[in-house]
Amino acid sequence: MRKIEAATLEEAYSLACRELECSMSELKYEIVQYPEKGLLGFFSKPAVIVADIDWQKRKASSEKVEAAPSQEKGHSDGALQESNTLSSEPVTDQGDRRETRKIEALESGLESEKASGVEKQKTLHGQGAEREILEGFFAESARAELSENETHSKKQEINSMDEAALASEIESTLSALMEKSCFEIDVVEVDVAEGTAYIFIDGEDAALLIGKEGYRYNALSYLLYNWLNARYGLHTKLEIAHFLSSQEEMIRKNLEPVIEHVRTEGWGRTRTLDGILVQLALEHLRSIFPDKYVAVKRQRDGKRYVLVNEFNSRK
Repeated sequence: MRKIEAATLEEAYSLACRELECSMSELKYEIVQYPEKGLLGFFSKPAVIVADIDWQKRKASSEKVEAAPSQEKGHSDGALQESNTLSSEPVTDQGDRRETRKIEALESGLESEKASGVEKQKTLHGQGAEREILEGFFAESARAELSENETHSKKQEINSMDEAALASEIESTLSALMEKSCFEIDVVEVDVAEGTAYIFIDGEDAALLIGKEGYRYNALSYLLYNWLNARYGLHTKLEIAHFLSSQEEMIRKNLEPVIEHVRTEGWGRTRTLDGILVQLALEHLRSIFPDKYVAVKRQRDGKRYVLVNEFNSRK
């Protein structure tokens, strides 16, 4: 069995006959995949068949050729010579070949009609699929535009809201969230000023909410920022039981050697930092060196640090 691939089924049949050195009538095949034109040149599929020689048909054809009666010897030498000049093959072979060609032509015609019917169905199906894709694309674009308009209108409504009302809405939502959590949290306070939501959370399980090395704090801060920034366009500053204040004090002490190095050498960098410490170090160094280049950099292993250098310098 041979696997044949071609652009169309007719080409696959012809290629199989050439490779197997047989006629169409002696070809045994199975269609594995019908060809598809795809959409705009993409997702097209070739015709795939698995073909082999039908040995029973070949044997029957050879037996028929061998059993064919020879021509009567009633012809004159001139007639025999004329027939030999017209063809170098025996008359019986010519008749069998003509019959074989008729069978091949008939089968080829049937296969062409079948293939053309399949191609028409595939074309209609492809056109239908293309129409569905285009309709879906324009529908999705319309939904996206509507969603963008709704978001813009929501932001206009939010801008028109009073900061106190906005803080009250965020506070009530956060309080409901904490009540459904597994943590004992008693205090949830929110203030909104200058585009930033200042959130204070405290309670019996405040330390558990912070987590070891502040990993729960970082996760909660990230979630709150994505929610408040997407819905209200606000930045966030989260404080849980004075954790942020202690972190700010700690980062200030750790940055003192870096600050001294920058003042003497003109540049400096922090050690690798995680979570909220990166943002705190960045804000503190930018407040001390407003005329220098202060940015967060990433090492090859993915860890981050803060670099202080001359403005627009990449040292």
